[in-house]
Amino acid sequence: MTSARRSTSSQNRVTEAVILMAGCGSRLRGSDEKFLKPLLPVGGRPLVSYTIDTLIETGIKTINAVIGFEAERLRAAVKELAPAEVEIRFIENREWEKQNGISLLVAAKQIDAPFVLTMSDHLFDREILERLIQSADLSMLNVAIDRKIGSVFDLNDAMKVQTRSDRIIAIGKTLEEYDAIDIGLFVCPPEIFDYLERAKVDGDCSLADGVRAMALDGKVRAIDIREAWWQDVDTPEMVSEAERKLRDRPTN
Repeated sequence: MTSARRSTSSQNRVTEAVILMAGCGSRLRGSDEKFLKPLLPVGGRPLVSYTIDTLIETGIKTINAVIGFEAERLRAAVKELAPAEVEIRFIENREWEKQNGISLLVAAKQIDAPFVLTMSDHLFDREILERLIQSADLSMLNVAIDRKIGSVFDLNDAMKVQTRSDRIIAIGKTLEEYDAIDIGLFVCPPEIFDYLERAKVDGDCSLADGVRAMALDGKVRAIDIREAWWQDVDTPEMVSEAERKLRDRPTN
């Protein structure tokens, strides 16, 4: 990962992204009522700035930022981070205390083509996103997975998947049988919104619920990140691990 902004060398088939950043970051905020997780300093930069830069470097032209908790403060801050070459659209989820499937659903009216989906608190090497976009079957849900299970920090908290060939057949944090980890980076068809609507129970659903429903219909592909690096940033220990890894990453 690098802070330099570079364009992907080939014509990008996917030019729009959604970043989910509606939650309050409860496991990191402590008693700080002003805390905004996407702005958490990691390696001397706001956490979400890494994601924004990587999206731009891989040819994304439009970013849909789903905000919720302290929406106006976050909107103002993220506007300052987004460079002129990207259009950033803010979509407010007024039900941000619900699961992340609801955050994605509020973007449904803005999206009519395949799009990148990521989270504001996940770091990943640019090569992961490049490979995901280049390898994606745009008629299916494409999920970046890590088969290096032994290298995953805080495996208990990770979203586990079971695969068969290049298909995901099961997903969940409590899976007993799994062979990879979902790293929170996707290329999605607009059809995912239909599956999330159907997955709702009492007006709520998680992103994993939608993935699980699509997997049952054989519509979820797994794309291995191979030796590339990623890190979820959800606890103080994860912040420390991310900063350690970032110090060791090449700067060019």
